[in-house]
Amino acid sequence: EVQVVESGGGLVPSGGSLRLSCATSGFTFGAYVMGWFRQAPGTEREFVAAISWSGGYTQYADSVKGRFTISRDNAKNAVYLQMNSLKPEDTAVYYCAVRTNYGFRILPGDYAYWGQGTQVTVSS
Repeated sequence: EVQVVESGGGLVPSGGSLRLSCATSGFTFGAYVMGWFRQAPGTEREFVAAISWSGGYTQYADSVKGRFTISRDNAKNAVYLQMNSLKPEDTAVYYCAVRTNYGFRILPGDYAYWGQGTQVTVSS
């Protein structure tokens, strides 16, 4: 059974930092692209970042480029999202997702497995 579990969310002041973690099991973690998405109330789920199976290639949404860093540890079956210089508009539920097909994609429908999400709230 595939399991994807996010953690690390919370309340942080504007300009602060958070590190999200995503623990996984039930599949060959090191073989797949991993992604982070977010969804604010009343909006569609949007792409944040993705990382290749080896960690050697990453992709970011323009809105987080230079502030967020995605990384992975294949030995621990985990992926991380370091978020710096947080802004109130970063407030959302953040989701970790597994892409089981080849190549990078930024649409939620291109990812097969999802966690339950972790809330990130940035106060102004």
